[in-house]
Amino acid sequence: MTFTANPRRTRLALAELAPDVFTPAPTAAGPAAHRPPSSRDARAWVAEIAELTQPDEIVWCDGSAAEKQRLIDEMVAAGTLLRLADEKRPNSYLARSDPSDVARVESRTFICSEREDDAGPTNNWRDPAAMRVELDEVFSGSMRGRTLYVVPFSMGPVGGPISQVGIEITDSPYVVVSMHVMTRVDSRVMDLIDAGQQWVPAVHSVGAPLVDGDGTRHDDVAWPCNEDKYIVHYPETREIWSYGSGYGGNALLGKKCFALRIASAMGRDEGWLAEHMLLIRVTSPEQRQYHLAAAFPSACGKTNLAMLQPTVPGWKVETIGDDIVWMRPGPDGSLRAINPEAGFFGVAPGTGVETNPTAIETLTHDVIFTNVALTDDGDVWWEGLTPEPPAHLIDWQGQDWTPDAGRPAAHPNSRFTVAAEQCPTIADVWEDPAGVPVDAIVFGGRRASNVPLVAQATSWDHGVFLGATISSERTAAAEGAVGELRRDPFAMLPFCGYNMADHWSHWLEVGAGLSSERRPKIFGVNWFRKDADGRFIWPGFGENSRVVKWIAEQIDRSRGVRTDSGAVTSPVGLLPAPGALDLDGLDVSEADMAALFDVPREAWLAETDLTAEFFARFGDRLPAAMTAQLERLRGRLA
Repeated sequence: MTFTANPRRTRLALAELAPDVFTPAPTAAGPAAHRPPSSRDARAWVAEIAELTQPDEIVWCDGSAAEKQRLIDEMVAAGTLLRLADEKRPNSYLARSDPSDVARVESRTFICSEREDDAGPTNNWRDPAAMRVELDEVFSGSMRGRTLYVVPFSMGPVGGPISQVGIEITDSPYVVVSMHVMTRVDSRVMDLIDAGQQWVPAVHSVGAPLVDGDGTRHDDVAWPCNEDKYIVHYPETREIWSYGSGYGGNALLGKKCFALRIASAMGRDEGWLAEHMLLIRVTSPEQRQYHLAAAFPSACGKTNLAMLQPTVPGWKVETIGDDIVWMRPGPDGSLRAINPEAGFFGVAPGTGVETNPTAIETLTHDVIFTNVALTDDGDVWWEGLTPEPPAHLIDWQGQDWTPDAGRPAAHPNSRFTVAAEQCPTIADVWEDPAGVPVDAIVFGGRRASNVPLVAQATSWDHGVFLGATISSERTAAAEGAVGELRRDPFAMLPFCGYNMADHWSHWLEVGAGLSSERRPKIFGVNWFRKDADGRFIWPGFGENSRVVKWIAEQIDRSRGVRTDSGAVTSPVGLLPAPGALDLDGLDVSEADMAALFDVPREAWLAETDLTAEFFARFGDRLPAAMTAQLERLRGRLA
């Protein structure tokens, strides 16, 4: 895409960028572009990438509001962003992507560890040296005709003890503006890097422009894209290279690429955890506070829990993060957590006033929407926003749409990008650099059968087992039968930057190093159990606060705050004792409650066989504790 020259831009010739180190000599560690970041000069690295990609100009970003608005105005002028009606959605914009670039591309996402075993059976591995040759070819000249933006950013508050920093190079102004929202783009990051702080280098290019057969270039979408896409991670050298896609998870390299895949490998090496989790603060009527981190695969209620509006009187839930949590052992033996992101990159369809009113209130202004539908009065719409669709829309591909069109108006993976500080339930500690102490960790999948509404792990090892065996049924299962399971351990299957079995070992090690008094309790939940007629038994949404209340009470009991019995044993963990789950005002029958906590023996024994098959994929990397937990489960069922 092209832009009119702007005299306020900082134009830099390559030689001016780093005159003393423009062509650094190779060292024993290899070319500077492939050395670990601690031994790499940031400006020399930028110069090398510019020499490879050949942009028309280079702009160093400072993270200012003026910079963000300038880029937005340029994209509006170029037709890559459409400004929404200010009276409907102030300071908000709509972007449309190419139809072939609307989601993460797992088949083209690679973990290029030095050894294939270190990537494990759940990742796509490629030989790092061979991949570097491929990347040199596709990135060569990839930014001709465009601007190369240098984006220094921090994941977490700048300078915080749990935070990390990086530099993303990109030729997409859409990515720069989105990084402004999702991370802390800040010139102070370069001060930290110059002072010697470890940093993650990340290179992104949308690739060659879309060109018709007659030679016409297309800049009327938010980004061009290429058929050949590469989302590449080098765990040992902490590098990210992304080519051919402008979609958020592939192009906003601070998000899944850095904050999960690379950060998980950093955490493994440095003794902390980077997880695909939400983070909330829960306050009881007695003003006791609890911090919960929770991992849920896609379509399992993660954002709804992050922005929960409790139905239990006197209880309060505040949002700290909706997607990613970094947790580091504290000096007092607790596990302290931050949300490393600064914004929400959420799925629009299904988000509505009835399902998540907090999210809807968050989206009233200053939002970038991608691939949603446009209303006739200049606002946006997607499936689930309102009970009834408008009579006419412009769909996500720019075509006329009516309710009888036979196709979705918004793409099923359409998104919103918005600052977290706009969330009305955001906690006042959400940017505390030291993080918050985690009191409970919750795992959940989408299961129509077998898995009870809530169960507490009997130990840390048992909790890791619950996380390792998260699964969702691809289709609704018959009552008492085990459906086809989609495994997503820790909700990290697409995001773990190393061998998943080693990830479980790392969790076991981190837990062993925590204080027994301060170690988080671990729970499993399942909001999606169905009866024989396919009806959801539990009402979900705000009523999930009743489960959250029981979790908080279990934390109290472990600390001696409460002495009454709140749990009974079962083969799969501790379940709420009769009367322990607050059901006041809730119309759920005794039969339904019994069904929600039923643990069918034969179905669970069959599931243990499936778990054994899954564990076998990891060979001798599987921690012995996971095998022991599986055998204990079988013994309890028998």
